[in-house]
Amino acid sequence: MEGVGDHGCEYMTGGVVVVLLGRTGRNFAASMSGGLAYVFNPENLFERQCNLSLVELSPVAEAADVAQLKSLIERHATLTGSATATRILAEWEASLPHFVKVMSVEYKKVLEQRRLRAPREVAALADAG
Repeated sequence: MEGVGDHGCEYMTGGVVVVLLGRTGRNFAASMSGGLAYVFNPENLFERQCNLSLVELSPVAEAADVAQLKSLIERHATLTGSATATRILAEWEASLPHFVKVMSVEYKKVLEQRRLRAPREVAALADAG
């Protein structure tokens, strides 16, 4: 999406949201329990607009996150002809550091537990075979 008003991603339980026009309304991510959001934050004002009671903010640094974000922006640009998306992609290396990843603390714990459990499950399947 190009921008979002007050209460964006409020009660979000899954999925992925990309906000390309930096300023969000107040109370972003209130009661967000799942999913994740990437917010373009070139003016570094987002933290003041985000409800940090259940989420944490981090840079978009992991390769999988970078690839997912870029792919979503490319798709948006293709489907909508968005000048904003096209500009961000044209200046990708300079734009990327201005994105903030928003994720529920509880959702992050669930993903970490799954990541840690996966090798054990693969080993158990191999032993059973």
